[in-house]
Amino acid sequence: MDLQLDESENRDLNKVTLEWKKFVEEVQDAVGFEFKNVNLLYQAFTHSSFHREDKYESYERLEYVGDSVLNMLIAKLHYFLHPDLAPGQLTRLRAANVDTEKLARVAIKYDFHKYLRHKKPLFKSQVEEFKDAMLEYPLHSTGLIDPPKVLADVVESLIGAIYIDCNFSMDITWQVVENLLQPMITPENLETHPVTKFYEVCQRNGWSVKLIDTWEKTGEIEVFAGEFAGKGKFSGKKLIALNRAAHNAYCEIVKNLKTTCNDYNF
Repeated sequence: MDLQLDESENRDLNKVTLEWKKFVEEVQDAVGFEFKNVNLLYQAFTHSSFHREDKYESYERLEYVGDSVLNMLIAKLHYFLHPDLAPGQLTRLRAANVDTEKLARVAIKYDFHKYLRHKKPLFKSQVEEFKDAMLEYPLHSTGLIDPPKVLADVVESLIGAIYIDCNFSMDITWQVVENLLQPMITPENLETHPVTKFYEVCQRNGWSVKLIDTWEKTGEIEVFAGEFAGKGKFSGKKLIALNRAAHNAYCEIVKNLKTTCNDYNF
């Protein structure tokens, strides 16, 4: 029997075809790379929640490749660009340029979230919340806000797709990645983690640290050092509540030492 698509099915099929053609053109223009195998691009933007009847797998395997490639590329860049930095400093600098928040910012910058195929009911609201939080921290929050991990995953999967499509050329992949990651975090603007800053100033002044953890009930954590205290609240993740408490206490200490949180250097 010869099966025929009815008129409405044909319209739907044409709509999908046009949408995905536009998707390919827009993403390729944004990243400055033309795929030979666009199936890799489709896969890079397909979340595992997307129950498909088509042939495209989720981006998880591409993400695995992209994560490894990205770390290698950034390690190589920093090794030659900063010959005076010790391994520990290089590790911190690399982490800041490839962590979840940094990559999620890349995804927002290029509107990658608009192209993701998924069935995550909360994804849109999480993206909007993250975009609002970014306004307070133009470069990086250093652990004070909660980026949706899926945004970072998409960037890594895209890098993995590019690496495979260009026949595993690190040089070609780097040309794309270098543009994607701008502005990069440098030794000059690399922020110290708020918990590290807090404990460093406490050690310098001989203050013991006390922590009151009511996070399970209230979403809050309080820290005390000497006569200073700080409170952090974030019901989504305990670690972010702790980071915010340490940051708040640190800023109180700095303010009372008659300087500002931005320009005081312990």
